[in-house]
Amino acid sequence: MFENIGWVEILIIVVAGLFILGPERLPSAAAWVGRTIRQVRDYATGARDQLKQEMGPEFEQLRKPLEDLRELRNFNPKQAITKHLWDDQPAEKPNGYPTTGGAPSPAIPDRGADRPLQRGERPPYDPDAT
Repeated sequence: MFENIGWVEILIIVVAGLFILGPERLPSAAAWVGRTIRQVRDYATGARDQLKQEMGPEFEQLRKPLEDLRELRNFNPKQAITKHLWDDQPAEKPNGYPTTGGAPSPAIPDRGADRPLQRGERPPYDPDAT
């Protein structure tokens, strides 16, 4: 819930609350906020459990697109490209060896054919890339 709030922000909120509410009312206000957050969390959990019971297996079908949307929030283009390009290969350890054992395989294909073009030489043409 408070993923984006750091310790500095929490400290600022506490100091502001200390000045606004005073030291005698701050503990009771903090307890009220804690109870309210816990109550809202319990309501949300109860609503989710009730939906799950009433909808049955249809709830999972509804939940899958919502999880996909949540993944979009944490979208990292580099990870997405790596996942889709190398998805069919076994996961590798940092030392280049696959986790399933066997001979080491490079993470990036060898591009020994890449060389600078000679003067007057035409670049290779790939109709699928255009």
